[in-house]
Amino acid sequence: MRHGIVLFTSDRGISPADAARAAERAGFSSFAVPEHTHIPVRRQAAHPRTGDASLPDDRYLRTLDPWVALATAASVTERIRLSTAVALPVEHDPITLAKTIASLDHLSGGRVTLGVGFGWNTDELADHGVPANRRRTALREYLEAMRALWTDEEASYAGEFVEFGPSWAYPKPAGAVPVVVGAAGTEKTFRWLARSADGWLTTPMEAGLDDKIALLHRIWQEAGRAGSPEIVVLAGKPEPGLLERYEELGVTEVLFGLPDRSAEEVTAYLGRLAGKLGIHSEACSVTGSSV
Repeated sequence: MRHGIVLFTSDRGISPADAARAAERAGFSSFAVPEHTHIPVRRQAAHPRTGDASLPDDRYLRTLDPWVALATAASVTERIRLSTAVALPVEHDPITLAKTIASLDHLSGGRVTLGVGFGWNTDELADHGVPANRRRTALREYLEAMRALWTDEEASYAGEFVEFGPSWAYPKPAGAVPVVVGAAGTEKTFRWLARSADGWLTTPMEAGLDDKIALLHRIWQEAGRAGSPEIVVLAGKPEPGLLERYEELGVTEVLFGLPDRSAEEVTAYLGRLAGKLGIHSEACSVTGSSV
């Protein structure tokens, strides 16, 4: 089971490049960032954690562009995977986004994982012309169209939300770009995933993982998918016994969030967290208070 890091990016605190470099040196396997293009002031959509229009963190208003953030991280790292947790592809032009992701994967040596979401903030989606009741269809079409651009010599696509004729598009990614879906673990999500993605990224504080993972594996097999899906858990602190249980359940990676602090504080935190997890640390010292 791998261990990764999520930085809720903003225009304050540690930069994505510094955080990714420190995470790589501490021995973590992946580095992820989120996405919101903007947050409409007036919203009908309730946040999944607060249950109303209030936000649990003001960084929702301040997130950096994920692909610019990951490009800066790629330039100062060598092996750590570069991911989104999660990106919102339907808020972009799919042809342009395919080019951006392929370019990042090409320049980073094949290190990109695309974590995607349907989008809880339906008011945000509406500003991009995406109907709330069609967001799953739109995302499926975007992924299919981008995969065509990534793999076909002459790519084309015809759908409800995406349509283009035979086209050349380079660079191609260095390899297949894995796609994981960040959404609540429901049968509806898992059936969509088995058709259109490579794995599941849990929501924060997702409960009932035993039953949900079993359901995911059953649906995956029913869909005729080979192997096993990626299962990525968003975790809090490394609680004793919990990580061992995740591994027993077939979780492939656990992601830990970073505090909204200075570069020095976050780097020290990464060192302490790596020590708690027992992973190899190249540079970070394990000092200070416990994680």
